[in-house]
Amino acid sequence: MNFKGTHIVSVRDLCREDIEHILDLADGMIPIARGEKSSSLMKGKIMATLFFEPSTRTRLSFESAMLRLGGRFLGFAEPGGTSVKKGETLADTIRMASAYSDVIVIRHPQEGSARLASKFSDVPVINAGDGAGQHPTQTLLDLMTIRRETGKIDGRKIALVGDLKFGRTVHSLTYALAKFDTDLTFVAPPSLQMPPEVVELAGQMGARTQLANTLEEVVEEADVIYVTRIQKERFPDEASYKKVANVFKIDLDALENAKKNAIVMHPLPRVKEIDPEVDDTKFAAYFKQAFYGVPTRMALLGLVTGVLE
Repeated sequence: MNFKGTHIVSVRDLCREDIEHILDLADGMIPIARGEKSSSLMKGKIMATLFFEPSTRTRLSFESAMLRLGGRFLGFAEPGGTSVKKGETLADTIRMASAYSDVIVIRHPQEGSARLASKFSDVPVINAGDGAGQHPTQTLLDLMTIRRETGKIDGRKIALVGDLKFGRTVHSLTYALAKFDTDLTFVAPPSLQMPPEVVELAGQMGARTQLANTLEEVVEEADVIYVTRIQKERFPDEASYKKVANVFKIDLDALENAKKNAIVMHPLPRVKEIDPEVDDTKFAAYFKQAFYGVPTRMALLGLVTGVLE
């Protein structure tokens, strides 16, 4: 793919070769992301960050990526202080932001919002999460984590655990992993299991898939245990949430029979899904995972603005 000017809305728009190219470039960005080297790659470029939903890691890592590369950013982290409060449409907000910047990064609670934004923007739009839909840059950093921390993606057995119904991170990750030679196990209570259409499409793409209700069923075979938060904000009411809250707890007992070289991942923030006692073990990869967001987003920003090929 010629990435210059391309909107990054869904990981499904990227082929395996595109993904591997992004990850290869991201590997080279690690010294810059750590502050060990300086760069002026994005000097003169401006990124607009339009966050209609709360974010810590995604917003800060995009901003860090832009600053580390010598660029600048503008935007908002709370739409209450913008003209959205006056009734401005998303289309008009995007038209204005594209006039002020070279690339737009958007997070929005409505599924499909990033795709809509791309239709009204004169500059590349990067989806930083649209409701329960897609989160492509999270997927790319997840793939980078798996590749760097386990040595490869092909041949890995990956257990996706927790809120698989509403979790946009696991939807995107499933589609991406299906482009590789992987075994995927979806571990969740029936009410939070992976949507059938996602499972079906992953199978059609070549992934080997199975469903499970408990981690104990798969922990001995998993190379990667990808844990997700039960997303309270996606539930229609408090009662529905309480029925499944805290259904999974990853602690040392849960990992007793795990492979010695297995890793535990989490897109964060965590609530009670992973006990802090896991943090200091060799299994914990979730803080490294959060760091990998910076070099991954550096590579993507460089590609869509045309300063990298």
